[in-house]
Amino acid sequence: MTEVKRVFKVDGKPFFPLGGQSTNSSGYNDNESERAFEVIKLMHGNTLEIPVYWDIVEPEEGKFDFTMVDKLLVSARRFEVKLILLWFATWKNGNMDYAPAWVKTNPKRFKRVISQNGKDVWNLSSHCKDNLEADKKAFVALCKHLKMKDSTDQTVIGIQIQNESGIMGSDRDYSPEGQAIFEAPVPAKLITAMKKAGKGRVYDIWQKAGGKEAGNWTELFGWPGGEFMTTLSIASYIDRIAEAGKAVLNLPMFVNVWMMEGNWWPIPGEAYPSGGAVTKVLDIYKWMAQHIDIVAPDNYPDDSRSYENNAANYSRDDNPYLTPESAGDLNMFRGIAQYNLIGNFFFGVNYIADENCQVRPEYQALIENFRCVSSAIPLLLKYQGTGKVHAIIQEYKQAAQYIDMDGWMGIAEWGERTTRPQGSDWRHATGYVWHPQPEMKIGRGLVIQAGPNEFYLVGSHCRLFLRRKPTGDTLQSYQLVSESMIKVYGYIVSVDEGHFNKNGEFVADRRRNGDEIFRRGLWVEEDTGVLRVITCD
Repeated sequence: MTEVKRVFKVDGKPFFPLGGQSTNSSGYNDNESERAFEVIKLMHGNTLEIPVYWDIVEPEEGKFDFTMVDKLLVSARRFEVKLILLWFATWKNGNMDYAPAWVKTNPKRFKRVISQNGKDVWNLSSHCKDNLEADKKAFVALCKHLKMKDSTDQTVIGIQIQNESGIMGSDRDYSPEGQAIFEAPVPAKLITAMKKAGKGRVYDIWQKAGGKEAGNWTELFGWPGGEFMTTLSIASYIDRIAEAGKAVLNLPMFVNVWMMEGNWWPIPGEAYPSGGAVTKVLDIYKWMAQHIDIVAPDNYPDDSRSYENNAANYSRDDNPYLTPESAGDLNMFRGIAQYNLIGNFFFGVNYIADENCQVRPEYQALIENFRCVSSAIPLLLKYQGTGKVHAIIQEYKQAAQYIDMDGWMGIAEWGERTTRPQGSDWRHATGYVWHPQPEMKIGRGLVIQAGPNEFYLVGSHCRLFLRRKPTGDTLQSYQLVSESMIKVYGYIVSVDEGHFNKNGEFVADRRRNGDEIFRRGLWVEEDTGVLRVITCD
């Protein structure tokens, strides 16, 4: 049993945000933001992530314009969609593109990072107090505005502070201010945190460098010292912004991460922004940014091994697993079942639909994935962390997947590719149903065991067979009557296609029986909704 920390709430109740992130410039344009809301509904999503830009809300210092924010609130309520706002300010993808012109054009006051060669980098220095105070002031103004405009409706359920924070173009700030900090003793609070933890990537690097309890960044950490210094500085910078914002508006606040894994050469400032919360320095963020609720990886890998490695690193007792940017592919099911994913977003929802707001064929599988997960949200809120949620995903050349459940064994098979005569029903006829379809689709879904004899299945292009685990002399009985397909697959009391209502109660829409289950298993396609199966001894 694992406790799942539900950071996001709606009306005081746990909420599983599911949807997508709009493209970077969509918040500037009413037509593009409108399309983003339309696509969220096509995706069966409940939440849109969309940027709010510092340069737009504060075009002149001290003069704020929240017109675009108000439009987003109105649209979200009309579409009955929640919002997570992305604060694009000091950092966006390791640079300062979204800072106002009055910041960009005044480098003497708003100091930039200086690289090792003495040239400035298009990045605001985290060591500059004026940079922090200007960003913090604008963010607090945003929070005050949201408190005034959204306290009743609570349309905004969370805020991402910055986007993929860090420095691209240098591992640290080599300005006189930055150099002085680099050569000064490492702050005692970091040494204390490492000693208390006694493990982890930061601790291991410290120990490998000698485990000294005093010294500058190079003396304590070796060559990673520059990145570690930058990380502590940026984490503290963001934490102070979050602290000031939460003092006005107590919403969940998180940061996202441009991952270091998967790059050719994982060099900070070159392959990923130095100072971002990559796995190597994640502990520093958790120690030094106490007002940040989640450090969330942008988890894009197509291969399951890389995805699971990232998910495992960020799914921790002190850090619930959220993906603010993802590919929306089969790995979403793995995240939900294996790592207690508490929310998932596909990046670039504007690409999904054509000019007529019809789903482009290449995105149809993604839509199916989100539809399946959306239909099962009441079950996820209840059963994640209990070991009762299982992902079923067709791997390359895999014939079937075994599922170990409480008192039951399960076998998942895929589409029409199976050894058993099969089919589904008249709505999904495929001619010679025991032959593979010309174009095979990947089977995927979730199996949730709600009780000793109660199962739920959502997914597409897959079918589930159930069998009681042998106990005592039960195995002999199975062997004696193995010709009875009903006995082998378990006794089925009822199979219902249905959905969950707003109260989280299952509503049966269609009873399935006879030829539609006998020897064909418990099949699901993208348009069958939630399948509830009741068994008995």
